[in-house]
Amino acid sequence: MANIALKDAEALAFQALAASRIAPHIALSVAQALVAAEADGLASHGLLRLPYYADQALAGKVDGFAEPTLERPAASLARIDAHDGFAFPAITLALSEGTSIARETGIAAVGIGNSHHSGVMGFHVEAAAAQGFLALAFTNSQAAIAPWGGKTALFGTNPIAFATPRRSGLPVVIDLSVSKVARGKVMVARSKGEPIPLGWALDVEGNPTTDADAAMAGTMVPVGDAKGACLALMVEILAAGLTGANFSYQTSSMFDIKGPPPHLGQLFIVIDPQRLGGEDFLDRIDSLASAILAQPGTRLPGDNRLIARHKAQSQGLELPDSLIADLERRATS
Repeated sequence: MANIALKDAEALAFQALAASRIAPHIALSVAQALVAAEADGLASHGLLRLPYYADQALAGKVDGFAEPTLERPAASLARIDAHDGFAFPAITLALSEGTSIARETGIAAVGIGNSHHSGVMGFHVEAAAAQGFLALAFTNSQAAIAPWGGKTALFGTNPIAFATPRRSGLPVVIDLSVSKVARGKVMVARSKGEPIPLGWALDVEGNPTTDADAAMAGTMVPVGDAKGACLALMVEILAAGLTGANFSYQTSSMFDIKGPPPHLGQLFIVIDPQRLGGEDFLDRIDSLASAILAQPGTRLPGDNRLIARHKAQSQGLELPDSLIADLERRATS
């Protein structure tokens, strides 16, 4: 492992992406998102993803020069086409448009189609909450969860994220996948040659496994069993059904260059909380947060990420030597 400052990690990531047939401003947005995930302790969505992104751009599976376009089908609705490009520029546009609409109408729903992997969804809703808005986000992903009772992956791990502003303190951010754990954690274990805990995943025969390779070939266990499978279906409809994106079972892998662009979808709902909840909304959220923290052993969702973020800001990131070497090779190729 090697230590690297955040600004140096971002610069290296940018250089590696910009050298991989990706427009400079898009490479910067992707690099910032990956380093932000790394800083928050979410390595499964951090710089480990960069080689996959870069290889897919070089192969044309994702268009590194695609610019998202916007339509407004109704006063509170917006539709964005990512044009097979990276999700991050499309999400930036979605949040800009969503917050603008919500200021005017009180609520906005913005769908993104023909998109790519969207990284840490909590990162996006946190940005909206920092501007004073409630935000919900949904995205589908590569098929990894079987319908309850089945053995073949049909739904993605399909993250759901939510953030609310507070009168005092940073936004409360909830970010979870509908699998018992994010599939990226299995990917991290596989890259390290480590087993996974029993109960995370099933092999292709539907049997519990601790083997990360068998888990990646099989399916993830949904959180709450049948209830989690229902949540996965709900996200498929919201993120893919409404946006014209591929359902998870129709999309190509996020971890190789094979096949066509994945055509994933994302949906963002942005609400002006004071327009609906009144002028005392933020005070009531602070009261709720205080009631939670009054109990010993509790914390607010997202607090561990903030602790990791502050540590990374002061002490830098610990990254595998092999990953840094790979990024350096790409940056100079």
